[in-house]
Amino acid sequence: MPTVETVKGPVEVDALGPTLMHEHVFVVSTEHLNNYGTGSWWDEETRVADAVAKLNSVRAKGISTIVDPTVWGLGRYIPRIQRIAAQVDVNIVVATGLYAYEELPHQYEHRGPGLLLDIPEPMVTDFTRDIVDGIADTGVKAAFLKCCVDAAGLTHGVERIARAVARTSVDTGAPITVHTSSPAQSGRLAVDLFRKEGVDLTKVVVGHAGDSNDLDYLMELADTGATLGMDRFGLDLYNPTADRVRTIAALADRGYADRMVLSHDASCYIDYFGDMHDAVHEAAAPNWHYEHISDDVLPALREAGVTEAQVRQMLVDNPRRYFS
Repeated sequence: MPTVETVKGPVEVDALGPTLMHEHVFVVSTEHLNNYGTGSWWDEETRVADAVAKLNSVRAKGISTIVDPTVWGLGRYIPRIQRIAAQVDVNIVVATGLYAYEELPHQYEHRGPGLLLDIPEPMVTDFTRDIVDGIADTGVKAAFLKCCVDAAGLTHGVERIARAVARTSVDTGAPITVHTSSPAQSGRLAVDLFRKEGVDLTKVVVGHAGDSNDLDYLMELADTGATLGMDRFGLDLYNPTADRVRTIAALADRGYADRMVLSHDASCYIDYFGDMHDAVHEAAAPNWHYEHISDDVLPALREAGVTEAQVRQMLVDNPRRYFS
């Protein structure tokens, strides 16, 4: 039986159960937190306890696994996630990669083939180490890769990151989740680059595809073999829930339930709003939390004609295939 790496170690893919394929435990910049958070909007014990409570709540709704694409650029810090994972009956699957919309971090800018320090691509080396050996000294292995192709498209930095992610996927077999901009339809650029790099497109989730209701665009992506990330439920500012539901129902009716996964892109805490986190969350996106799909979206999908078999396909079978 194939296994997938989680924060607590390998788990058989058949044991993943209902899976939310794009959630964050925390989105917290280490530099922001260390310089401006402590004593203001961040208390470590309070935030850890809050995350444990939120994950236990979604587990009570039947969700067994969350897939967390928090990488460099979003504040990945595995020791904190280990503390939380030890207290919950939820599989947490973590990633390697790099989150950047336009430019490379300076730490990679001058190192690489043909650069000032002419060495093999260091991102491939680093990403591979996270997958094969584990992240830092935690022993926790990344199970998939994450990068971005946003509205700016394949800038020099974004293209180099995406190609490093693609090469690592080809070398290790690890699947990919790519952040995309649906308004810019940048999923096309990402899928085309991965295809040219030899990536198995059935191992690619096009993140945030669910921000779009353009069926032609979505079917074009799915017809490549890639999976559509219908993964921002609760972020009605980008696409209202009712429209997201109608789009999924229409795609399921056309035979695409085997190429969609569901999620919220939510977190227990995101530091973009500092000490106004709770107030902004409640005012702008009150349904942007782990339980919205279980409580509201699944009933709406069923009412829209999505069958139980199709729901299971999106929540259980497709994630299991992605990690097999």
